[in-house]
Amino acid sequence: MKIEIWSDVVCPWCYIGKRRIENALAAFEHADEVEVHWRSYQLDPGAPAVPTEGTAAMLARKYGQSPAGAQQMQDRVEAVAAEEGLVYRLAETLHLNTVDAHRVIHLAHEQGGNALQGRVKEALLRAYFTDARNVADPEVLREVGLAEGLDATRLDEVLAGTEFTEDVHADVAQAQAYGASGVPFFVVDEKYGVSGAQPTEVFTQVFERAWSESRPAIQVLATGDTGEACGPDGCAI
Repeated sequence: MKIEIWSDVVCPWCYIGKRRIENALAAFEHADEVEVHWRSYQLDPGAPAVPTEGTAAMLARKYGQSPAGAQQMQDRVEAVAAEEGLVYRLAETLHLNTVDAHRVIHLAHEQGGNALQGRVKEALLRAYFTDARNVADPEVLREVGLAEGLDATRLDEVLAGTEFTEDVHADVAQAQAYGASGVPFFVVDEKYGVSGAQPTEVFTQVFERAWSESRPAIQVLATGDTGEACGPDGCAI
């Protein structure tokens, strides 16, 4: 079974959704046969590469709220994150562009497949939400990537250029083609879509349905002693 997840590294609900789907997978009996692939999505492609304001100020400006009102919004999200074991420092996070972070995630997949990609994704989410780091800064991206095992030479090449930018754009286009208007957005076996950081039990239900439909049980119409057959102990002749 294949799960594709569209998310942004500065989306607070994406990190919460990541934990919830991981909890569902931890209880899924066929988890060792599940492939998880991360896809790129930019909530604000026009955000600055060099941050000029915090997310609280950006939210207040965008939604016409007072700074106190924006902080209340963030406090509510932090409380939900805490329920999933996540520590957020939203008052310290920056409004920034994530294209380079996504390019590093694509590099991780090139170098180590879904496993390495997943580790780099987690590290970038943690760097932004828990450590309140600037994940648009090439030096921060380099430090995070090297800590997770990315090749230094390739990482420097990617950060110095624009490699994987088209892959990022292609991921966004695919999400839009699926009808996603925001993230997180989950697609199971290219058949079932789940929008938003749904409760863990919702993911569990989708997994069970997708698994059963991809491997339908065979209905045995004739059984008993009337039909000759060989069994695990051999054939009685």
